[in-house]
Amino acid sequence: MPVSRIPIIDVAGVRAGDQQALRRVAKEIHEACTTIGFFYIVNHGVPQAKIDAAAQAARTFFAFPVDTKRRAAVNHRHRGFNALGDATMYQAKRPDYKEFFSIGLELPEDDPDVLAGQALRGPNNWPDFMPGLRPVLYDYYEAVGACGAELLRAVAVSLGIEENFFAPRYTKRMQRTQMVYYPPQPPQSDEDQFGVAPHTDYGCITLLWQDQVGGLQVREIANDTWVEAPPVEGSFVVNVGDLLARWTNDRFRSTLHRVINASGRERYSIATFYDPTYGARVDPRELGASDAQSKYQPVAAGDYILGRINDSMGYRKKLAATAQ
Repeated sequence: MPVSRIPIIDVAGVRAGDQQALRRVAKEIHEACTTIGFFYIVNHGVPQAKIDAAAQAARTFFAFPVDTKRRAAVNHRHRGFNALGDATMYQAKRPDYKEFFSIGLELPEDDPDVLAGQALRGPNNWPDFMPGLRPVLYDYYEAVGACGAELLRAVAVSLGIEENFFAPRYTKRMQRTQMVYYPPQPPQSDEDQFGVAPHTDYGCITLLWQDQVGGLQVREIANDTWVEAPPVEGSFVVNVGDLLARWTNDRFRSTLHRVINASGRERYSIATFYDPTYGARVDPRELGASDAQSKYQPVAAGDYILGRINDSMGYRKKLAATAQ
């Protein structure tokens, strides 16, 4: 399979407050997001020690027996452990061949949004059998969130809008971080069995750490072929999600991607979905589309993301049935 031409963008200057570097990075982001919808970032500012600690925590967590991991089973807030078979991508024939553990913004039970019953909000569902996971993974969560905030400044400039446009729309962000484990797929696996089936991400931007095993593939739009997105040392893979594509009136592309772990080895990744405050209004007209040009009606970011999660996560249907 061919290797993709996903660009590698050095974002060190953006973090340093260099306006010339910000404009250069914005131009590179615009090119990437209007063509393939993916890019790598390097010199992103997340300390390697935090990445290594989170990666080791993922390996430790997923090594526990499934019955033990189920003690932190995913809840109605989409926090916790999902076993093999819990996630089926839209229009996929079979569930994904993966396990994952999800966290979000840590909010206490007496937070106003939690008391109001806002979906997906509340405290995380940390495992009692691995108390060391919480400080390590949440430290990583915060560090990647800070990176996402800096990156969105460059995204805003790339769209020709004020560089801090996104900041007030992220005051209580719906950031979600998932540790993901992909067992080796059996050699005799059917062609419709994937680690993750072809899909697009729901939200604004995704920042992905992946180990050196490989298996991520991107649908290259220009020639309609699947290409490898190989690991790049010291990088995050960044991609546009459906919500940002919608916000930009499809100027930015949300691209199909999938994972096939045919390596014979275990694969680990940590995906961070960096999304706005639940009630943030997503309207293409805010980014320059006229009423006549706009393809989409305004939508609350959280309502959109919740709908997509409900569609693709099998456990959500089970929870809904149990609640009736």
